[in-house]
Amino acid sequence: MRSSQLLVLVAAVVLLAACASGSAPPTDASATAGSTGVVPPAAAPTAAPNPYVTRSATFRDDQLLSAARSGDVDKIVLLLEAGADVETRDDHRRTALLIAVAHDRVGAARALVEAGADPDALDDQHDTPWLVTGVTGSVEMARVVLDAGPDLTIRNRFGGLSHIPASERGHADYVEYVLDHTDIAIDHVNDLGWTALLEAVVLGRGTEQWQRIVESLVEHGADVSIADHDGTTALQHARRLGHPEIAGIIERA
Repeated sequence: MRSSQLLVLVAAVVLLAACASGSAPPTDASATAGSTGVVPPAAAPTAAPNPYVTRSATFRDDQLLSAARSGDVDKIVLLLEAGADVETRDDHRRTALLIAVAHDRVGAARALVEAGADPDALDDQHDTPWLVTGVTGSVEMARVVLDAGPDLTIRNRFGGLSHIPASERGHADYVEYVLDHTDIAIDHVNDLGWTALLEAVVLGRGTEQWQRIVESLVEHGADVSIADHDGTTALQHARRLGHPEIAGIIERA
């Protein structure tokens, strides 16, 4: 009995020693590393595929016009990358850029200009993206379209340049910006026989906005002696309409 107990005790000691000297169970990192012990780098995330690449050209172009209207810049970028035509037209021959300008989608217009959109593309109303900035009066949009190098001599359907409808509508900030940053023909006469100064006086309300416009035009050298088809000058119109502030600005010119 004593010898057998001794044998059991020796066996237990040998077993414990073997366990103590054995390898510890592998960790997650060492298991992944493989036999070399080197952990592989994480795989780079793959870019999502462009969903418009497989669509038809007509679909892409229609979606580009729609994205310009809503101002969806990300969609515009994807559509252009997928091959949409930056000069595609709608039923009124409006390009995506003209639509973006008309809806004052500045980010969309910037993306289109950066893609090479034409600022002089005429629609069926003889408007261009640049001419439309004079209608909306957006200075921020004017900056974007001006970066595209528009032809400032193209006339709208009334024979006017962009600062003429802006003067009529009271877009004082726009008129000041255009006069400060372009060489637009300040005394251009449209088909109605009116300059920007005449339109500001005849079609304006005589309030602060139009006073600012008249002052800007005068300060930039507008010819106050130009008369309309009836021979009436801006000063005479201002007096007739009862706009003494505007008449005073013109008189001091």
